[in-house]
Amino acid sequence: MTTNWTLTIDCADPALVARFWCTALGYTEADPPQGWDTWEDWLTDLNVPKDEWNDGASISDLNGVLPSISFLKVPEPRTVKNRLHLDLQVAGGRAVPQHLREQRIRATAETLIEAGATLVREIPMENSTTLDHLWMQDPEGNDFCVV
Repeated sequence: MTTNWTLTIDCADPALVARFWCTALGYTEADPPQGWDTWEDWLTDLNVPKDEWNDGASISDLNGVLPSISFLKVPEPRTVKNRLHLDLQVAGGRAVPQHLREQRIRATAETLIEAGATLVREIPMENSTTLDHLWMQDPEGNDFCVV
């Protein structure tokens, strides 16, 4: 039996990080729970104080197939390298010609840098100078790769 799951990313500014990941993944802001027209209505009905309204955010796959991702405001900053990260698989795999793979990786990275990401390092294929993937960080320093 499988277990339903979502991914939660701890951050200082959930709305900012959620917007970035919408761009990175092609996701959209999650709809409010069934029975409410807006998130503001839901928060108001649950008597959540307005100063807590940016304590969380959620995004979802437009097709409703892939897992949703939540963003939770936490007080402490990130202090160590992530042990878990996302790989954005944009190149098409090793069967695609290397020049096309690299073009796709770099085009995606450029879009993400414009959205607030930082390039950490270019990672070459083993025993080569040919690009394999890019190690990047989101606007709050969470690691991910563009492959």
